[in-house]
Amino acid sequence: MYRVWNFLTNYSLLLIIGAVTALFWANTNPETYHHFVEFVIWEDAPIGHMHHGHRTLTLHYLVNDLLMALFFAMAAKEVWEAVVLKEGSLRGKKAATPLFATAGGMFGPIGVYLGLAFFMGSDTYSAVANGWAIPTATDIAFSYLVGRIVFGAGHPAVRFLLLLAIADDAAGLIILAIFYPSGELAPEWLLISLAAAILVFVIFNWLPRRMDKGNENRPNSTWVRKNLHFVPYAVAGAISWYGFMRSGLHPALGLLPIVPAIPHADRAFGFFSEAESHLHDLLNVIEHALKHPVEVILFFFGLLNAGVEFSSIGDATWLVLAGLLIGKPLGILAFGWFAAVPLKLGIPQGMRIIDLVVIGCVAAIGFTVSLFVASVAFAPGDVQDAAKMGALFSFAAAIVSIVVGKLTRVQKAELAPAE
Repeated sequence: MYRVWNFLTNYSLLLIIGAVTALFWANTNPETYHHFVEFVIWEDAPIGHMHHGHRTLTLHYLVNDLLMALFFAMAAKEVWEAVVLKEGSLRGKKAATPLFATAGGMFGPIGVYLGLAFFMGSDTYSAVANGWAIPTATDIAFSYLVGRIVFGAGHPAVRFLLLLAIADDAAGLIILAIFYPSGELAPEWLLISLAAAILVFVIFNWLPRRMDKGNENRPNSTWVRKNLHFVPYAVAGAISWYGFMRSGLHPALGLLPIVPAIPHADRAFGFFSEAESHLHDLLNVIEHALKHPVEVILFFFGLLNAGVEFSSIGDATWLVLAGLLIGKPLGILAFGWFAAVPLKLGIPQGMRIIDLVVIGCVAAIGFTVSLFVASVAFAPGDVQDAAKMGALFSFAAAIVSIVVGKLTRVQKAELAPAE
């Protein structure tokens, strides 16, 4: 139990505290809560009668659109390593069945969400349809935590769940970029982001390594690393974020083009692996440096986004919950079974097909990313609040997972002492 608590404090505790505080505050004194959320940090004063270009920076914008870019960059780092590195978990045949299951874990919730909304009538459907992506999300940290409780840390289903969650994150980032722009689309601004990524990669990554070819001392790469460290990538990140913001895509995704440009290790040990703390490539060093600041950012994300009044529970709440608690397990079971049996791609040794149902229940914890999608899918108001409540209630999936695990007689497998 100590290891579970240690993991919780490392990755999720501040987020939970922020969300619980927001719920309590919004339901006891909603006026002061909403005033806090929209607190104006900075406002440029209009010159004379010229109001064009007048901008306001609120606390909500600072956290959701600017600081959350660091959270999505860390998620993108894990996806990038899983896809391109030699030991990447999303490479080769071993990733085939989890990737099929990921697709099921997205199409299942979408089908349930939109299908139920359609049967509720055209007015309801029109009001909630844009939230179809909310139940597709899987909160990696919370799902991993619950997965360890249900299966035990050494069970192959936990690794399967992680592969699924990482792939789900990758798909979620794509969905956010394509289907939920933050404003009028102006894709030409993305050329700035692309140029920043290419230039910083060529000048500060590829070129020093090219100049060091054949020299084991690697003087140029060492000089760049020692004297410039992360600074060129921070500058490129700021430029890329600005490009995303002006392009109309959600600026929280603005650091994604820079992640592949940063020097990285030639192998990956896996998400949440202790071994990664011993890697000294710049990408891992930056991730380790950002870990605690991102925890604080997630606290404020929970505080600013989870403050929903219980009176706002509505159709969107139940649709999000149904998408997660019904659509996820059914989709993951159907697509995972199809990959494992008819397509003969198999499942990891020590796993049963019925375990896919339990994995689907665990993956139904949407929370962080579901909250984020709800905040961009709907304008502030009753529907957004109802959808957010569904994302918060997805914690019920943890209890459902434990119960379903008992019913399906999951044999817990703890790590061997040597590990």
